[in-house]
Amino acid sequence: MGGAVASVDRPERTIQAQTDQGTTEPVDFALIGHQESWRAAADVLAVLRGPDRMHLPDDEVKDILPWIPPRTVCHVEVGSILPTKIDRPRMVGATAHGLYIDSFIPPDRLEAAYVHENIARVRAAAACAIRAGARIVSLGGFSSILIEGNFDQLPKRRDTVFTTGNTLTVGFIVQGMKKMCVLEGRDLRKSTLLIVGATGDVGSGCARCLAPLVKRVLLSARNVERLRRLAAELRSDEVQVEIATDCLENKLQRFSAEADLVICAASLASPSLLLGRIAPQAIVCDAGYPKNLSPNAQMPGAKIFFGGLGQITGGLRFTPDFHGILNRHPFPDVVHGCLLEGMALALAGRFEPFSQGRGFITQKRVEEMETMAAGHGIYLAPLYNADGPVGDGLHCQTEWSRACGDGLMEQADVPSAKTANTAETEGMARIGVS
Repeated sequence: MGGAVASVDRPERTIQAQTDQGTTEPVDFALIGHQESWRAAADVLAVLRGPDRMHLPDDEVKDILPWIPPRTVCHVEVGSILPTKIDRPRMVGATAHGLYIDSFIPPDRLEAAYVHENIARVRAAAACAIRAGARIVSLGGFSSILIEGNFDQLPKRRDTVFTTGNTLTVGFIVQGMKKMCVLEGRDLRKSTLLIVGATGDVGSGCARCLAPLVKRVLLSARNVERLRRLAAELRSDEVQVEIATDCLENKLQRFSAEADLVICAASLASPSLLLGRIAPQAIVCDAGYPKNLSPNAQMPGAKIFFGGLGQITGGLRFTPDFHGILNRHPFPDVVHGCLLEGMALALAGRFEPFSQGRGFITQKRVEEMETMAAGHGIYLAPLYNADGPVGDGLHCQTEWSRACGDGLMEQADVPSAKTANTAETEGMARIGVS
């Protein structure tokens, strides 16, 4: 196996040297991530090895990956589109330069048994970002879950700050759920919302944003004390709340049968969630990374979409080219919200730890981050699931109205109710979403 590892290491060093050539721009941001499947990991290794080498067999990829230390995989450049009036051409704004650093956590080692090994990998990836001089670092996927907002676990640094990126993730989940309700003609105020993984940073943030808008909230998580605290917080705002721990399988199954809106945001090592009997025509958002829902889940009639994703309308460039590999989505320039948050902060020149861990995500903070992102052309991505695009694949009117009318467009006129549909169509065409 040593020879196999060497065969990856030598070309990888060559790629690293290539990406380091001519990097006179400051490193505005760094993105720390990992691959959620062996297929994705194999594709990353194939680019690192170069086009002249054959793809490694699956068994060799599984042997090699655990031996690869965290390192910079590519440079990332993101552009900003400044908002203007709908009838005016797009204006190119700022450009931010960054790095994507892969922690190379093996996809089958996300369980609790590997927590110390994986924390060490996140720390090593953070050290790469610090050495590169990155001003802000987003922790993607399990990276933020492992650190739990305790940034003291990361290496000492002077000029580098970290964000979990979860605030923008919550914003896109909530926007996606609202959009699906518009597409399905669903009234949020009459709906029952179930959140699986409700006490996590993302789950609790979704609860705070959506609970005031729905009729009833059902919360499910492993830790009963955290569940009780979150329920008490929501009840203080006169929200109707019920709770169930994951170990109470019968109660969770009752919840899933009663809920017509479901958000799956649990920290699962693999797609293994089986909700049981689901309400007819329920809207289900799978916001996990890796995905939460088991491929064997039987949910006839349910409307499923993958949540927490945004789209960069100002352009995204990888060097070397990892398009379609690091962002494996059916639409261009779509990225997970946790990584987009670091890009948005860099474009805005706000190098601060915006998202700092469990319990700090509020509606006010979500709106602040959404406004910042939209001001640089970062919007909710078109919705899709494992079968392809969902609905019309477009931004809904409420989202476009926010971008046009809530102070994001310096010279914009707010569309009137009479012209809202025309404005929406023209606006979506202007940002390149079809």
